[in-house]
Amino acid sequence: MSTDLQNLLLGAAAVVVLILLITKAKLHPFMALALSALGLGLAAGLGPGDTVEHFQDGFGDALKSTGPTIGLGTILGGILLGSGGADRIATVFIGARPVKWIPTAITAAALLIGMPHLFDVSFVMLVPLVYAVAKRTGTHLLYVGLPLAAGLYISHGLLPPHPSPTLAVSAYGANTGLTILYGLIIGIPIAVISGPLLTKFASRWFGPAPDLDKGPIPESSPEPENRKRPASFTLALITVLLPPVLMLIGTVGTANTAEGSLPYAIFEACDSSVMSLLAAVIFAFFALGLRSGFGLGQLQKMAGKGLGPVGGIVLILGAGGGLKAMLTATGIDKLISDYAVDWSVPPLLLAWLVAALLRICLGSATVATAAATGIVAPLIGAYPGLSPELLVLATASGAVMLSHVNDSGFWLFKEYYQLSVAQTFRTWTLMLSLQSLLSLGGVLLLSTFVGS
Repeated sequence: MSTDLQNLLLGAAAVVVLILLITKAKLHPFMALALSALGLGLAAGLGPGDTVEHFQDGFGDALKSTGPTIGLGTILGGILLGSGGADRIATVFIGARPVKWIPTAITAAALLIGMPHLFDVSFVMLVPLVYAVAKRTGTHLLYVGLPLAAGLYISHGLLPPHPSPTLAVSAYGANTGLTILYGLIIGIPIAVISGPLLTKFASRWFGPAPDLDKGPIPESSPEPENRKRPASFTLALITVLLPPVLMLIGTVGTANTAEGSLPYAIFEACDSSVMSLLAAVIFAFFALGLRSGFGLGQLQKMAGKGLGPVGGIVLILGAGGGLKAMLTATGIDKLISDYAVDWSVPPLLLAWLVAALLRICLGSATVATAAATGIVAPLIGAYPGLSPELLVLATASGAVMLSHVNDSGFWLFKEYYQLSVAQTFRTWTLMLSLQSLLSLGGVLLLSTFVGS
């Protein structure tokens, strides 16, 4: 057996072992990724010392760009939620509008609120609002709850600073501003289809209405130490939109100014996801925190509460980087690149397929993206005209395909909305599968206008 074929088989075996460790052995994804990566290096003959060194280097490379972005985004979301800014956005969007406009309004609000924060946290914080609106309007809980989840997951699945797209941006060397721009171009129409339109179409499958009196009790927000004024809708909206707007301005500015000039330096700072998010965090600190009377200790607790769920995700992203580095160290990525030019499958479709298969097997979009990027990254070298931003979106959209019983989000949706497993498949699983397929279609369509 040739060395090339042997290494390819070892790479495939590492992915199979990863899937078995998570699905059968029930190991934490971080441990499963680490064991798969280290096992691949040892099996390929790198030696213990080199194997560990490559894993550590990959771990650090993955986190040096994704860690600060995810951390700042989470802090921003924590202040937005804790200060009442998110609730203010949702209330203004929903208002006293006719019942038929509720799904559209809550999808738009959720898309905005979900931009800087993790899906699970935003969802849990907003579920009491869903119950309140459903009770007030006398509608089925899913009539409000399904479009909320659709709006939140568009942000979670396609837009940095969320973990999956942020990791893919780092792995493929993509531009964050352009990724957000393309993600919004694709995501906004899909939010309309998978939110209000799907809600109207799927309402016949909702089944028995949950008992609205058994809903979760709203978590009381901290009272400001020195109450001054409630959170402003305008300032909350600026807080959410500031990072993507700054990054888009930076992307356009750096492309149209001379490198080395003062304007270029300013635009380059705006183009940085870390600098843009830091600016938004500082703005939120004053505009939503101190302005409303929250003390420094309260703001610190808001930020700390948001950072709580991030620890495991950061470890997963780092271990995914370690697996990617091991594929490089063993030469598997070069083999994939050499063979890719002869494959008849378009690279964007291949990226989506790899991520989708891993998602279906593993359940976690973050883990699926972490594993898929190591396999897909060599495609950039094999296809010089390929847009790395579209490759990010293809991979990230594949990683939300067919959520089912091995996905924590499936059970979160089911339990909070008091649904049966069958109801959850007919709503949650259908919604995410539709988003994934439509996102792939949007990426392929956009690729006809982007890249060479």
